[in-house]
Amino acid sequence: MAQSGFHGERVKDLLHLKDTPASLIMRSVSGVNVSATETRDDNPVPGLSGRIAPEDAYIVSLKLRDYPDCEYWENGKCVAKPDIRAGTTYLYDMKYEPGFVIEKPFHSLHFYLPALALDGIAEQSGARRVGQLDCQFGTGFQDLTMHHAGAALLQALRQPSEANQLFVDHMMLAVTAHVAQTYGGLRRLEALRGGLAPWQVKRACERLEADLGGKLALQDIAAELDLSVSHFSRAFRASVGMPPHQWLLHQRVSAAKQLMTVRDLSLAEIAISSGFSNQSHFTRVFSNLVGVSPGVWRREGLGAPERDN
Repeated sequence: MAQSGFHGERVKDLLHLKDTPASLIMRSVSGVNVSATETRDDNPVPGLSGRIAPEDAYIVSLKLRDYPDCEYWENGKCVAKPDIRAGTTYLYDMKYEPGFVIEKPFHSLHFYLPALALDGIAEQSGARRVGQLDCQFGTGFQDLTMHHAGAALLQALRQPSEANQLFVDHMMLAVTAHVAQTYGGLRRLEALRGGLAPWQVKRACERLEADLGGKLALQDIAAELDLSVSHFSRAFRASVGMPPHQWLLHQRVSAAKQLMTVRDLSLAEIAISSGFSNQSHFTRVFSNLVGVSPGVWRREGLGAPERDN
């Protein structure tokens, strides 16, 4: 079956949304897209949802609003009427053409996971292909991992200028591995005993520092080191002590501290030069990592008045 993705216009058409929803997309190790899309409609058009062309892929849906007596369809027939509760996770197999009767306000975060992406995770860990997920489709689960991942990605969806691609790749890779392990029977990946070679750490850090804006994808850096994405991500953390996207935030803060020694630069100018999307983003990250705001740090360090503009 062809892989056509589940984001953008396809989600809009399925749920009869007025606007095309925003999505976060990662190119998986198997070359197919994995995505996360937030859908919400407080005043929906009543009726049966649109049709999903069958494909070998899954939708993992984190529900963000109660939806009692939800009429769930597969292959053109109603098969269940669950009382959906906010915070639960539902899995749908796109081969069965899942659909819904839309008659009440809804709010969800949908992850699109092609079978090829799940099998790519298995291949990298030396395990058998995942095959069919072993779960009750259309039935809610309490899945704390999906809940926490969803919360982090919702913030990225709502503030896309502050979400660097490294963070999106890291979270989507974690979600894909979690689904493969929890619902696909993949054995939990063993922790690496070692990390990257010194030259690999040096090269990876150089590439990250050269792109403080975080436009690089994990796949690009891993490919330069001739490693799989999941191997690189785990080995980098083992060597450096934090994931690549967090290491990048620390480098942005270090660059900002250097720039703050230049008295005639405003905090807004420093924020952009250090790879942050704006001054607010800069202030929030700096305060979290350093413990004080950039203005306070600059005043205490230089005895200079704070410049906000």
